[in-house]
Amino acid sequence: MKKQSLGDLNGYLFEQLERLNDPELTDEELSRELKRAKAVTGVASQVVANAQVVLKAKMAYEENLERDAKKPDLLEG
Repeated sequence: MKKQSLGDLNGYLFEQLERLNDPELTDEELSRELKRAKAVTGVASQVVANAQVVLKAKMAYEENLERDAKKPDLLEG
């Protein structure tokens, strides 16, 4: 499985925007792209929310670092 990044997500969102802005789309194709865009943005929102949680956890860990503190598994990857 290929590792994805937030940079990749940004690229996918711009690609979707380009598809939606294609003036040659038929009404049927545009309808399909709109459904796809809704799905993509839903998943993207969850990815961003997850990244925010990881960032907050990392910041909290670093702010409260103790000599023997164990880093949460979520922050290991």
